[in-house]
Amino acid sequence: MLKLQEITLAAAAISSALISGLFFAYTFSVNLGLHKLDNKGYLLAMQHINKEILNPTFYSCFVGALILLIASSILYYDIHSPRFYLILCACISYTIGVFIITGAKNVPLNNQLAQFDLSTASEAAIHTMRTSFEKPWVFWNNIRTICSFIALLCIIINLVFFKSKS
Repeated sequence: MLKLQEITLAAAAISSALISGLFFAYTFSVNLGLHKLDNKGYLLAMQHINKEILNPTFYSCFVGALILLIASSILYYDIHSPRFYLILCACISYTIGVFIITGAKNVPLNNQLAQFDLSTASEAAIHTMRTSFEKPWVFWNNIRTICSFIALLCIIINLVFFKSKS
């Protein structure tokens, strides 16, 4: 019979994997493809993507991973256990490198882009907006990709190398 802590950690692994995969896909395909668009096409695509990603499925995984990692850290708390430290590392990496970076860096850029009216903007304004948006957004997304991968790796190592005691 699975224990609450095992179920929580498995759910944390699944939600973390989904978010890590999302950031991985952005880093290694979406951002590369969008970069090839002209300025107006790029900004319009990002406006649509940023609007569409705000949905219950994304929020469930994004916030769910955070909650489940925190809960797993609490449920596996044991200062003498390497298992605890792996989960704690996953929790810290996700909290700072994914959750906080998203709120402090990517969301403000997304909000700035959402307020930008492409229909009335000049070519110069569109170019300036892309320049001020794309590089920082991609940089911070790459940080989220690395941190989400670190969190997932810590959970996977935990699941592979530490078996629960029945």
